[in-house]
Amino acid sequence: MVQAKAHAIALAKSPPPHLRHEGEHCVLTGDWTLLALKPRLIMLRARLLFHGRSVKVWDLSQVSRMDTFGALLLWRAWGLREPETLVLSPALHPAFERVRGVAATPVETAHVDWLKPVVLLGKQFIGAFEQLIGFACMLGMVSIEAARLFVEPRSIPMKEFSAALYKTGVQAMPISALVGFLIGVVLSYLSALQLRNFGADALIINILGIGIIRELGPVLVSILVAGRSGSAITAQLGVMRVTEEIDALAAMGVSIHQRLIWPKVLAMAIAMPLLVLWTSTAALIGGMLAAQVQLEIDWRFFAMSLPHVVPVQNLYIGFAKGGVFGVAIALIACHFGLRIKPNTESLSRNTTAAVVTAITAVILLDAVFAMLTRGIGVPLR
Repeated sequence: MVQAKAHAIALAKSPPPHLRHEGEHCVLTGDWTLLALKPRLIMLRARLLFHGRSVKVWDLSQVSRMDTFGALLLWRAWGLREPETLVLSPALHPAFERVRGVAATPVETAHVDWLKPVVLLGKQFIGAFEQLIGFACMLGMVSIEAARLFVEPRSIPMKEFSAALYKTGVQAMPISALVGFLIGVVLSYLSALQLRNFGADALIINILGIGIIRELGPVLVSILVAGRSGSAITAQLGVMRVTEEIDALAAMGVSIHQRLIWPKVLAMAIAMPLLVLWTSTAALIGGMLAAQVQLEIDWRFFAMSLPHVVPVQNLYIGFAKGGVFGVAIALIACHFGLRIKPNTESLSRNTTAAVVTAITAVILLDAVFAMLTRGIGVPLR
């Protein structure tokens, strides 16, 4: 309120800017300052642009005050150069000198940097190499802590381990069972549509058994856990970094790899195979019910035929995938969590990177498993 009243009083005291045009002669009067020009800026700017190139004589001797804004307004209307005849009072010279100095500054011409893509690619490679070095260092420290805890079992942080096992395993059971059941229904329904055309209805047991137990179950659980537990681990470590709890543990001589990383890795290594079994069972139940509805295959026949058409090696492969995927997800989540800087932007960026990297690593490891076990557990006839 006070600022508005002061602005109105100052505006009332200053004479308004005015422009009078007479042929090739133009006379300016009043205050040409930002405060005085603001109410009439649109109209005066339009008149200046209309008369700026045609007028040859500009008389500014009757201008009472002028600041840099007013001088720049006139300078642009004149086409960034002085008119043929310019009448100025000595008080206006400093404003125009500042405008001339800015206009005389050479503008750097834009040039195409052909090496910029190479530089960006090099930065990406350097960043990836630094990530690998940091991950290798963390993996080495975790291995050392694992060896030390094997020698000294009493040093195992059981509370942290049980809490991580509960959060990553027990709390993930409802959502994993629901998703697995629905995936089994969808896969059974789509397979039934094709098998019915060839009269091979009984082969749906082979497709669902091998596909879910060997491949779909471990990968599906890993993606769910990476998005749920992996992001939670990264965010937890990131918040601890922001609140300086990790620095406090280091100051007290507590190993963060023993207290924060190793319990999570061990919990994921144990919980993931159990979640794979749980989700695969839910998916098979969903596929069994869908097969009974679509192909009229009795669920008793489905359950009795499953052990005969699916070798037990597939179950071992699924367990092994679950354990390896769990360890990979935990290590990647912890790695990005420890790299978070004490700001919110780094927290969100590294959490997203942890989830994406974990899912990508799971897919790559699944491809490696597929190549190494291509002749195991697949019946050939």
